[in-house]
Amino acid sequence: MIIADLSVGDLHGLACTTGIRYQTGCFTACLHTDNRQLIETFRLIYPHNPLLNGNTLCQYHVTIGRPKGLRRWIRPKALFSIDGHWPFDPYPLDHAFPMLEWGLNWCIGTTANQYLLLHSAVVEKNGCALVLPAVPGSGKSTLCCGLVSSGWRLLSDEFGVVAPGARELLPLPRAVPLKNESIEVIRQFAPEATLGPVYEKTRKGLVCHFAPPQDSIIRQGETAKPRWIVFPVYQQGIKTRLFADDKSVAFTRLSNNSFNYQLTMEQGFCSLAALVREADCYRLDSGDLLESVNLLNELAEGGVFE
Repeated sequence: MIIADLSVGDLHGLACTTGIRYQTGCFTACLHTDNRQLIETFRLIYPHNPLLNGNTLCQYHVTIGRPKGLRRWIRPKALFSIDGHWPFDPYPLDHAFPMLEWGLNWCIGTTANQYLLLHSAVVEKNGCALVLPAVPGSGKSTLCCGLVSSGWRLLSDEFGVVAPGARELLPLPRAVPLKNESIEVIRQFAPEATLGPVYEKTRKGLVCHFAPPQDSIIRQGETAKPRWIVFPVYQQGIKTRLFADDKSVAFTRLSNNSFNYQLTMEQGFCSLAALVREADCYRLDSGDLLESVNLLNELAEGGVFE
């Protein structure tokens, strides 16, 4: 059974009682909430995710609730809790879905230390993974959505989940948060894509979520072998070009762009070294989304860039 098999009312009933237990990549989560608007958006973005049996033990039990007392009714807020702890300040009630996404990212990023977690998007074609590590503002999420809308499989936008030894990258296909101008860019580039509501005045400005395609969810149990590491740098108006990057520089950038490299110690070092050794490393100067997608498609088809 998948999430779309239940109506919003049935999902809301589950969320108010035993919780919605669902599979998200290599993790399991259980969502409790009485926020019907959140359930509507959750069903829109994740219709193809498997629903799990009510007795399934989940790694993350999260609740999106509301403060008690008058604050429940005056300028109502949403609260994220994990196992009875409240790690964040309240959000506006109508921002409950972004809170769920950011909160679950925080849970994974702070606990899943059995893996090396890179701050990167990962997409796959023909069994080979393209890792897109980037700092905020580099156009990572926009490029990720452009590639996924052009035939690549989404493994993840937020996390590069590297298995010990770096022989494979694990899927974690979740909603991709598009910000500000990127929202309209993707609307124009991929009009067939499912996008959620636009949230105004978040801590990152305008935010809208790109839903993982059905194929990416169906195949979320399929790993991919690392093949390319590409560091995208977006700057409006620059010439789009792809060129080889030094592996030692790539290693340093990746180690500084990981959620838990220091915590994973020797295992993390060995996994990162193996990842860089196995993959070809590049830098992408991106001034245009279509040109960037075309260059990376050419790379996947055997193109050589010096």
